[in-house]
Amino acid sequence: MPSTPPRPASLRRRVLVAITVVAAFTVTLFAVPLAIAVSHLYRSETMNALSRDATWIAAAIPDDDVENGARAITLPTGVPAGLTVGVYSTSGHLLHGGGPAVSGLVAAAVEGHPHEGVEAGFLVASAPIPTDETQLGVVRVATPYDGVEDRIHLAWLLMAALAALAVALAAAFALRQSARLAAPLEQLTRAAQALGEGDFSIRPLRSAIIEADAAGQALAATAHRLGEVLDRERSFSADVSHQLRTQLTGLLLGLESALTRPGADLTRAIAVAVQRGRRLHTIIDDLVRLARDTRTASEPLDVAALLEEVRSDWHGRLAAQGRRLTIDLPSELPPVVASLPAVRQILRVLVDNALVHGAGKVGVGVVEIGDALAIEVSDQGPGVPEESDPFVRRASTGDGHGLGLALARSLAEAEAGRLVLSRGSPPIFSLLLSPSRST
Repeated sequence: MPSTPPRPASLRRRVLVAITVVAAFTVTLFAVPLAIAVSHLYRSETMNALSRDATWIAAAIPDDDVENGARAITLPTGVPAGLTVGVYSTSGHLLHGGGPAVSGLVAAAVEGHPHEGVEAGFLVASAPIPTDETQLGVVRVATPYDGVEDRIHLAWLLMAALAALAVALAAAFALRQSARLAAPLEQLTRAAQALGEGDFSIRPLRSAIIEADAAGQALAATAHRLGEVLDRERSFSADVSHQLRTQLTGLLLGLESALTRPGADLTRAIAVAVQRGRRLHTIIDDLVRLARDTRTASEPLDVAALLEEVRSDWHGRLAAQGRRLTIDLPSELPPVVASLPAVRQILRVLVDNALVHGAGKVGVGVVEIGDALAIEVSDQGPGVPEESDPFVRRASTGDGHGLGLALARSLAEAEAGRLVLSRGSPPIFSLLLSPSRST
């Protein structure tokens, strides 16, 4: 059975451990050499003081006293407390004062040079008694080594306390910094989870960390765009359902009418139903292609062929109501790049709107507006009231134009074009297409 991989440490823990370890290593790197230097410094200071005292005491003892014997030797006054002072012969034997009976360090202080060292747990300095003739004796000054070690250990303890304080301060700083760094990421995580649950109104708080704020702004912008896309998709689905139901209802009503009407021409009814079924098939193909975003906008739009298709699809239906369809197409047109399925569906909605809500002649024309192109659809009906917006989604049974115009406008905007009501009464709807639109 494979072992479970270890769970990675959190950012808070990593930052805290990293800063604390670095601080502890840095303090140790400086504290150890400093502790050794302090030890040498205290020992050197003590030995220097002992050497000065030994030299001073040796200079203060008359050489005649040494020659007259141990009982004649008198140590000078003012000797610092805590020092063990002894006068030794040149062979290292104690003549007067304190100290071991025989000292090996004393024998080394010859030829007028002091000598220092450690002997029997004491720091020792020896100095020869100055004389004009042969060296007569040596002064030995000693102090307990434990006293020096106590000073060293006290200094080390103080240094350790300061080092611990420095590491503690570094850990506190690391704890604060880790929380400051992790908090924006934790909030981004919560915002991403909310986004996954469908909340597109996330607003990450500012953290004064440029990278985290940039990520939060990017996430908020993405959530806003996703919300807009989802709203458009929902609206598109509703509009598409309306368009399909409208076409399917017309097909079914035609068949039902032929079946229930005595003497109906069933052959013609079937032919009309087949024609409407093919039209419905085209609509479904176009809408599916648009929903999948498989646009063909990289190809130039054949406006003449498209308007001929409009004539073929709508001439008979308008003629059945005693209305005319006119196509106004200039001989020369600027090239236009747009999605054929999108423009086809837009014109289908506009002509169907003129058929259902308009009256009289229906005109479809093309007009050049600078470098752009406008495809206009008009009729002779009462049009749209000034206070009404025909592109607002409303129930198709109301006093508006249903969901079709809303779908047409969304398709036009998806093609970087515009669908506007150029004139309210009689109505003229204009589809503006730009030839310089990026694909």
